[in-house]
Amino acid sequence: MAATRNPDIARARRAFFEWGGVPADAVPVTILRSWRRCRQLGVGRERADIAPVEQARLREMRERHGDLVRHARAELAPLAADCAAAGGIVVLTDAEGWILDAQGHAGFLDKAGQVALLPGACWNEARVGTNAIGTAIHEARAVIVRGGEHYIDPHRILTCSAVPVFDPYGRLAGVLDITGDASVPQVHALALARRAVASIEHRYFDDGIPDSEVLHLHHDPALIGTAHEGLLAFRNGRLVAANGAGLALFGLERSDLERAGWDALFEAPLSRLRDDGLLLDREGRALYGHVRAPSPAPHAPSPARRSPARTSAGAGPAADPGGPILEPAVRALLDQAGRVLDAGIPVLVQGETGTGKEVFARALHRAGARAGRPFVAVNCAALPEGLIESELFGYEEGAFTGARRRGSPGLLRQAEGGVLFLDEIGDMPLALQPRLLRVLQDRELTPLGGGRPVKLDFALVCASHRDLAAAVEAGDFRADLYYRLSHHVVRLPALREHADPASLVRALWARMAQGRTLAPAALAALAAHPWPGNLRQLDGCLRTLVALTAPGQAIGPELLPAPLRDGAAPAPVPAMPAAAMAAQPLDALTLAAMQAAVAACDGNIARAARRLGISRSTLYRRLGSDPRRAH
Repeated sequence: MAATRNPDIARARRAFFEWGGVPADAVPVTILRSWRRCRQLGVGRERADIAPVEQARLREMRERHGDLVRHARAELAPLAADCAAAGGIVVLTDAEGWILDAQGHAGFLDKAGQVALLPGACWNEARVGTNAIGTAIHEARAVIVRGGEHYIDPHRILTCSAVPVFDPYGRLAGVLDITGDASVPQVHALALARRAVASIEHRYFDDGIPDSEVLHLHHDPALIGTAHEGLLAFRNGRLVAANGAGLALFGLERSDLERAGWDALFEAPLSRLRDDGLLLDREGRALYGHVRAPSPAPHAPSPARRSPARTSAGAGPAADPGGPILEPAVRALLDQAGRVLDAGIPVLVQGETGTGKEVFARALHRAGARAGRPFVAVNCAALPEGLIESELFGYEEGAFTGARRRGSPGLLRQAEGGVLFLDEIGDMPLALQPRLLRVLQDRELTPLGGGRPVKLDFALVCASHRDLAAAVEAGDFRADLYYRLSHHVVRLPALREHADPASLVRALWARMAQGRTLAPAALAALAAHPWPGNLRQLDGCLRTLVALTAPGQAIGPELLPAPLRDGAAPAPVPAMPAAAMAAQPLDALTLAAMQAAVAACDGNIARAARRLGISRSTLYRRLGSDPRRAH
């Protein structure tokens, strides 16, 4: 029954708001506690007076919470696409409930805006009563608030699932929320939000924990290198930082940080992990993994650059069982690119959407001379155009209205000594490309608002799904910048070009199965699917299968998504002749495949999007259509 028409909730609301009591078991205990807090705070139930802040203030908030925004960016885009396909949105807030970003279904974004669920608005309990964001902040744990469980009447149109985001030191950094229409069941929203938050909290450790040894641990060695691994940082024998998975390995709480010591958790010294890749905890359980050397404190000088020479292609993490899964041809590309990057030459990674361009860049960082320094990823397509310049280059105090009091260093300076990854560089506005070119040539920048030029030291990796050479010919990308970036170009193959797709499916599945098994027919169907969304789409499908099943369960073809079910391959999209494909740039091939899919589905955009494995909004955008004309 739709959440907005649930008679039990309706009776509970009448009992609470009109009679001063609540029928037993009518609402979850968490919701009842929140209702009582809101009543004590004097929150009205009729409506909320929410006034979003001005854009200048919103920019300042995003700058102030730059680490959260940066680490969440890579998770928001794919999650927003999934939410859009289901008619919902994903929302990112700071620790006080101020909304920093909201993405997803355009129609539902408009609907959410009617109740001020939009960037610049604050959704803590004191302002808007019981809601998933504010209640998750107060409870410091994941919360679902369905329809009429919201305190304020107009919010009953929403069902929200929120998960807090904590930084490595146990401090609340923000909240990730998935919101949809209360009349539509939100079955998997909380699981999706939990997975995204685990990845965000994992990314925080990419910046390093100063003067600490970071342990990567798990009972299952196949999960090392994934967001499921436990990360624990020790300084002078004391646990100073950890992610949620790391705390869960020992049954610890975030309050135990700075209190728990090495000897209380492990039987053997750290050298055992370095030598054997194995540790025993105090209960005798085996933990597999490795240890990352201490990162220098932020004020310490950059370490001397190591020799760019490599002993073998397996010296980097491509050979690490916890690293990315790369076929031999891509491992060779990784080794070549690593030599180039360590020599101070930029690397340009090209490939279709979902082929693993950022995974490749992170592997370059881990294997290279700058492995102990920051890896800063910037999605040029995700940055609001008005903020790109200030986010990249930084600014001085008073550079513009709403600027932070002491200015901002910018993302380029955050990559000092490490690797700067400019994803979707092809979508950088033309007006900013000359300034980036100047910075790359001079290796120094002048922040917005003036000030002294700042010398820069970082290795540069860029990526784009667009054919940049074709974009130069079309006048959409500066030729001088392209020639600066394209000394060494890596072209990642699409998943359909993989030599042995079944082995790739098995390898990915082994990392996340947690005791589940794939029936031969299911494995065959997964291996035979063309996966237009490439590795990202395959990974998402496998993770969904894990979320929908129980450990130890055997997964047959009946549990696969409709296009793969019962071993039935999707209806083929008309193929272009091989000679024509070879002559076409990457963007043209992608567009042609989308147009062919729409034609094969008799113009039905929704069915074509399902066949391609992408969201309907993405298909509309790439075809240049107006989403309001959706079927």
